[in-house]
Amino acid sequence: MGTQRVPPTQDTGAADASDPVEKAPDSPGVGLPSPRTVGDAMTHTVVAVGREADFKRIVSTMREWNVSALPVLEGDGRVIGVVSEADLLPKEEWQGQDSRLRPPPEPSEELRKAAGGRGADLMTSPAVTVHPDTLLSEAARVMAEKSVKRLPVTDDAGYLRGIVSRSDVLSVFLRPDAEIADEIRREVVHPLARTFGEVQVAVKDGVVTLSGDIRDPDIVPLMVRMVLSVDGVVNVHFAP
Repeated sequence: MGTQRVPPTQDTGAADASDPVEKAPDSPGVGLPSPRTVGDAMTHTVVAVGREADFKRIVSTMREWNVSALPVLEGDGRVIGVVSEADLLPKEEWQGQDSRLRPPPEPSEELRKAAGGRGADLMTSPAVTVHPDTLLSEAARVMAEKSVKRLPVTDDAGYLRGIVSRSDVLSVFLRPDAEIADEIRREVVHPLARTFGEVQVAVKDGVVTLSGDIRDPDIVPLMVRMVLSVDGVVNVHFAP
């Protein structure tokens, strides 16, 4: 996924990689009518931990920042994994069992995490990440496929640039109705007026209603696809 490499903006804690690392906010993009890519919607301030962070530090950081997962960074700020609450649970599960009833341990990922005490031992690696230029729709697909609530955002070199959550992805549907209608008229209706005919656009709570004289009914599916591609559109209806 590619843009040119964006160099890290600051030292991310190479001197003490066990400390939580808070990334400074980048300057958000301006001039776009709505969030279209991960870079437009992501949270720029991110808390992360180093690979040497101990178990207690990870748990306390999650509680302090009210998050269920943390990126794990190398000393130079590159993302090498993610540690989540699910990664930490095997330790409690294993320690809570009666050793007399516990079956002989077999090598497994769960056992490794139960015995682990550092970020590098506990994390899931490689991390599932996205690039700032990734479309929000693609980020949503990755979240659904991987069953994750948030994704670290990295540049071409793997440096942490932000984090995008489910709520960030869904924020596109908070776009004002008037703004959605303006874009549909500008980007869909006006350029193709000769093909579509006279079409009126109304938007209520993200639901688009198209009305007017559609010259060729066969192009209706095309128009629906084009309108649904506009950020913030929930559904499309036709009115006589």
